[in-house]
Amino acid sequence: MTLEKTPPTPPTPPTPPTASAAAAAPSAAPPPQSAAALARARRRASAVRFWRRYRTHRGGLFGLAGLSLIALMALFAPLLVGSDVQSVTAAPGTALEAPSARFPLGTDQFGRSLLSLLVWGSRVSLTVGLLAAGLSVAIGTLVGIVAGHYGGWFATVIMRVTDWFLVMPTLVLAIVLATVMSRSIWTVILAIGVTSWPTTARLVRAQTIAVESRPYIERARALGGGHRHVMTRHVLPNVMPLVLAQTTLGISAAILTEATLAFLGLGDPIIVSWGGMLQDAREAGAVSSGHWWYLAPPGIAIAFVALAFTLCGRAVESVLNPKLGVSR
Repeated sequence: MTLEKTPPTPPTPPTPPTASAAAAAPSAAPPPQSAAALARARRRASAVRFWRRYRTHRGGLFGLAGLSLIALMALFAPLLVGSDVQSVTAAPGTALEAPSARFPLGTDQFGRSLLSLLVWGSRVSLTVGLLAAGLSVAIGTLVGIVAGHYGGWFATVIMRVTDWFLVMPTLVLAIVLATVMSRSIWTVILAIGVTSWPTTARLVRAQTIAVESRPYIERARALGGGHRHVMTRHVLPNVMPLVLAQTTLGISAAILTEATLAFLGLGDPIIVSWGGMLQDAREAGAVSSGHWWYLAPPGIAIAFVALAFTLCGRAVESVLNPKLGVSR
């Protein structure tokens, strides 16, 4: 009697997972982001938070709107008034005309439109304010970080020099520099920038000392971080909010100083600026003769821009340091 062997049963194919099982299965982890992508995401989130807080300040929004208007006017000045607005020979009107439909702000002593000169002068005033404030803040930031980081006799010497610049009147030093150097817009920028940095230096030094007392600075040094690494990677990012706020506040002061130097006749006589317009009005006798339209527009423009920058600076300072409690 022979036993018949039963053939083995073929293996059953695996059944595909159902929708519920697929949903229950853990999802694959997303690919890790690069360090650059994470840094960009953090910057975007920080910018969004900054704008969300900034727009709650009504004064800051008013200043930003005014600055945007002045910046657009300065940027498109060649298209709005033409490039020959400074020409004396091509003046379209007569001397010292009162405001009219043709010349809404009147004319100067050469017959040039004061409205066109006001639009063109915004380019010079904003350029001088931005560059001079940038130079001043750059010098003050460098001096403050170096003095706060190294300390000792080196910092003592630097801060005594800073105190000397601080007690000296900024306008007097700027007048001296503008007098001994050639009369140009770059001389005015240099004179303002190298005389108005001490306040920024003292603020940045105090902030640097506070930052370097934190524990992570000690850990960075223990891991081999040198002076340059600590100052550029740890101290500078922490003092940048203070530097930004000081820059916005310093631009208005630089514009006022430029207008003062131009009014005193220390600016470039070839370039039209708001301070130069006031100087021309004084020389033309606008004060004694009652030509108010020659004096009022540049003066109001200077006050408006200075106020706008000050409002923006106070709003930025309040957003970056809420402990200040700046009124909205």
